[in-house]
Amino acid sequence: MPSTSHSLSQSLDAIDQPALEQSLEQHGSGVLRRLLPVTQCHQLSSLYPQPGLFRSRVIMARHGFGRGEYQYFRYPLPAIVQQLRETLYPLLVPLANRWNEHMGLETRYPDAHCDFIRHCHGAGQQRPTPLLLQYGPQDYNCLHQDLYGEQVFPLQVAILLSEPGQDFTGGEFVLTEQRPRMQSRPQVIGLKQGDAVVFAVHQRPVKGVRGYYRVNMRHGVSRVHSGQRHTLGIIFHDAQ
Repeated sequence: MPSTSHSLSQSLDAIDQPALEQSLEQHGSGVLRRLLPVTQCHQLSSLYPQPGLFRSRVIMARHGFGRGEYQYFRYPLPAIVQQLRETLYPLLVPLANRWNEHMGLETRYPDAHCDFIRHCHGAGQQRPTPLLLQYGPQDYNCLHQDLYGEQVFPLQVAILLSEPGQDFTGGEFVLTEQRPRMQSRPQVIGLKQGDAVVFAVHQRPVKGVRGYYRVNMRHGVSRVHSGQRHTLGIIFHDAQ
């Protein structure tokens, strides 16, 4: 696959980190527009039929996860996937550590992703979790959380590789927030091809009148009406 380090570096340099953190603090999510160019999106989507790149394939309907399928990459990860993991992680570490502090959790995350992965592997979580997801007509993904063991980084990223209205219709990214003693609050996040959404994996702190409390987050994808939708998921912790 051709190197796209220059264009990715430009996209990363253009990120307004204070605005991203503010959105994550307020909503549990934030969007990075045009993180990947269209050519890179196509190249990543084209990896899906290459089984040698993946460690496992999951048919969602067999497990009650929805409809559609996804594949977890094996190590070594494709260069662009590894680069995304290593470069996005340090942008999110300051917020992740603040969140844990506000929630009264002792865990603090190291600055470099390689050091965090070393912790994961030492805890027996050695299987890579970045994945490609593929949806066709009538496919969807039930609301869920991507937890694979005790070592959990509280933020993850999903990058839309297909163009809404052109490659597929429907298939919106959905995020829900379960607040204590209240009804769940949904968000539908509009994405274009190459956009990334950063969101809470499972819990995030919200400040109330008596201090911070925890809200529970879940994410999924609404039903695809037509076409084919591909997504790249960047999860920063590995699996058992």
